[in-house]
Amino acid sequence: MQYLLTGIFMGVIGGYMSYVFRMQLAFPGKEVPFFGLVTAAEYNSLITNHGSIMIFWFAMPVLIAAFGNYLIPLMIGADDMVFPRINRLSYQIFLLSALILIASFFVPGGGFGGAWTAYPPLSAKAEYNLTPWGSSLWLLAVALEFVAFLLGGINFITTLMNARAKGMKYTDIPIVLWMIVIASILFMASVGPLIAGAIMLLFDQMIGTGFFDPARGGDPILWQHLFWFFGHPEVYVVLLPAMGIVAEVMTTFSRKKLFAYKTVLFTTIATGVLSFFVWAHHQFIAGIDPRMANIFVVTTVLISIPIAEMLFVYIATLYGGSIRFTTAMLFALAFLATFLIGGVTGIFLGASGADIYFHDTYFVIAHFHYTFVPIAVIAVFAGLYYWFPKMFGRFMNEKLGKIHFWGTFIPFNTIFLPLFFTGAAGDHRRIFTYANFPQLATPGLQDLRIIATYSVVAIMLFQFVFFWNFFYSMFRGAKAGKNPWNANTLEWVAPSPPPHGNFDVFPEVYRGPYEFSVPGRDQDFWPQNEKA
Repeated sequence: MQYLLTGIFMGVIGGYMSYVFRMQLAFPGKEVPFFGLVTAAEYNSLITNHGSIMIFWFAMPVLIAAFGNYLIPLMIGADDMVFPRINRLSYQIFLLSALILIASFFVPGGGFGGAWTAYPPLSAKAEYNLTPWGSSLWLLAVALEFVAFLLGGINFITTLMNARAKGMKYTDIPIVLWMIVIASILFMASVGPLIAGAIMLLFDQMIGTGFFDPARGGDPILWQHLFWFFGHPEVYVVLLPAMGIVAEVMTTFSRKKLFAYKTVLFTTIATGVLSFFVWAHHQFIAGIDPRMANIFVVTTVLISIPIAEMLFVYIATLYGGSIRFTTAMLFALAFLATFLIGGVTGIFLGASGADIYFHDTYFVIAHFHYTFVPIAVIAVFAGLYYWFPKMFGRFMNEKLGKIHFWGTFIPFNTIFLPLFFTGAAGDHRRIFTYANFPQLATPGLQDLRIIATYSVVAIMLFQFVFFWNFFYSMFRGAKAGKNPWNANTLEWVAPSPPPHGNFDVFPEVYRGPYEFSVPGRDQDFWPQNEKA
C-alpha cells in the first residue's frame, strides 16, 4: 500500500508536468493556468523529470513493488514476504529517493534539465545543463531508487522459490507472479553497468573527472551503451508485470483457461534473454558502424516475435469466452489494442534506415507512449479495479469506473495519434518554442499540437473521477466477499481485506490457476485449493 500510494502521488506530479509543457507547446509564450510563464530552463526540467518520474517513480513502484509485494504472498499461500525487514528497508530507501527528487526542484538552478536519458556532455557539465545541484540530486535519487529495487527483487525471487503453498508446482504459479519475478531478474542483471555509469557521471559532475569528456580522453557514447544496456531490459521490467496483470483479468472475465500457459512462460524467458541484445537500436545515429547496426536491427525484429505471440495468446484466450465487460476487463482489452499500436510502430524505429529520419521526432514520442501508457497506466488501472475488493473489502463503483475508462482511453489516443503525424512531418522533440526555428515550425501542424494538448487536459480531468471512486469506495463502497469475481487463485481464499498473516488456515494447492469452465462441473470456476 505504501508503494502504491507513493507511486500514485509521484504519478500525479509527473502528469502535472506533462500538462505544463504541453500547454507551452500548444500556446508558446503564454501563461499556463496553475503554473505561470514557462521559461526555457523550466521546460527542460519539466520534460526531464516527467520522463524520469513516470518510469522510475511511478511505473516501477506500482507495477513491481506494489503489486509484487501484495500479490506474491497471497497468490502462493504465504503469510508474508520471506524478508519483511528488507521489504521495509526497500520502501524507506525508495521514499528517500522520491523526497530527494522532489527537493531537486527547489535548489538553485531548479530540477535537472538534461533529459531523462542524461546523455553527457549535457548532463556532465553544469555550464551546459544550467542545473548544477539539480543534476547531482537527480542522479543520487535514481541511484537510491535502484538500490531499493535491487533489495525488493531479492525478496520477490526468494519468496516465490521458497514459500509456496503445499502442492504448488511451478506450473501452478499464476502467470503474473512469473512475470514479476522474471522482471526482477532482468532488473538485477541489467542495472549493474548503469550504476557504474552513474557513479562515473557523478564524479564528472562533482569532482571534475573526465569519464565522458572527449577532450580529456573520455567517451560520451560510453554512457549511451551503459544506459541503454539497462534501459531496454527496463522496458520489459515494467512490461512483463503489466502483461501478467492483464492475463489474470482476462482469464477471470472471459471464464477461460489461459491459452498456452507454458508457451507464455517460455516466451517470457526468451523475451528477457533477447532484451539484452537490442540496446544499440537507440544509437543508430550516434556514429555506430552500419554493420553492427544491422545486427541490432535483426535482434530488434526478433524480440517483437515473442511479444506478438503473447498478445495473440491473449486473443486466443478471449476467443469463445463468456466475456463480462467489467471496468477491469475494459482496461485489459484497451491494453491489447493500444500496446499493439506501440509494437507495430516500433518496427519502424527498429529499422536503422527509417530511424535515421524518425530519431528525435515526435514519432518516437508517440511510439514510446503507445508502449508505456498501456503498461504503466492502462494495465495498472485494470489491476486496481480487479484487486480493489481484495485490498479493501469493498467494490469500486462500476458506473464511475466506466466513465473513467472512456475518459482515459479516448483522450489517450487523441493525444498520441496526432503526434505520429507531426513526427512523420519532421516535428522535432525538445524544442521549447519555434520562434528561433521558424523553418521547423510547420504551421499546419500546430492544430494537431493543440488537439494533443486539449486531450492531455481532458485525460487529467477524468482522473479526478478515478480518485473520487478510489478513495470514496475504500470507506463507502459496496462490501465484497472473499471471492467476488469467482476466480481460482489463492488470494481469493483469504478474507477481504487480508488480515495480518493473510490466511486463517494455509491453503493447499491441487491444480493450476486457470481452471475455468471445466466440463462436468456445476460451477464455471475451480479454485486451486478445492480438492474436488
